[in-house]
This record gives sequence, structure tokens and C-alpha cells, in this order.
Amino acid sequence: MSNRAQNVASQAEDLTNQVADSAEGTLRSTRRVANETIDHIESAIDSTRERVQPAFSRLATQAEEVARRSLDAVRESAASVRERAVNVSDSTVRYVKDEPVKSVLIAAAAGAALMGILSLLQSSRRDR
Repeated sequence: MSNRAQNVASQAEDLTNQVADSAEGTLRSTRRVANETIDHIESAIDSTRERVQPAFSRLATQAEEVARRSLDAVRESAASVRERAVNVSDSTVRYVKDEPVKSVLIAAAAGAALMGILSLLQSSRRDR
């Protein structure tokens, strides 16, 4: 091979080596940036998790407290209604014992009124 051909071949080889070195440098740089980005994302996720976890715990505790208070309020209301029903029942029994004639007359009047209302409703249905 001639001197000029050897020179061109040597220059081509040098250029190829430079391109390969440059590509390797770019690849190393890209890997470094990608690793730094992944580390940053992992750090942000960990930081977010550390901030969010206590908030979720507080919300869960508050939800449990609200549920407990609501259940207590329902129990108290049920007990109050039960107590009132017993009082009304006792009062009714006392009234019937104290005023048996009036009680029978009131019951009869209520029954007659109820039968009158039912009779009106049935006749209005038949007319349609």
C-alpha cells in the first residue's frame, strides 16, 4: 500500500476511534443523567410517602372517631325512643284502667272514623 493510502487509512481509523470514544462518552453521560433522574424520582416518592402516610393515618383515626360518635348517637336515640314508647304505653294502660268507659268510647269513635275513611277510599276507587 502506498504511503498516501496508509495515511488515509490511519486518518479513517483515528476518526472511527474518535467517533467511538465520543459515542461511549455520550452513552456514559446519558446513563449518569438517567441514574440521577431515577434517584431523584425515588427520593421524591419516598418524601411524598413520608408526608402522606401521617395524613392518611390522621384521616383514618378521624373517620373512626366520627363513626364511633355516630353509632353512640344512634344508640342514645334508640334508647330515648324506646323509653318514650314505654312511657306512652304505661300512660295508656293507666288511662284505660282509670277511665275504662271513656277509653272504650274513644276506641269506638276512632274505629268508626277509620272505617269511614276506608269506606270513602273504596268508593272513590270504584267510581274511577
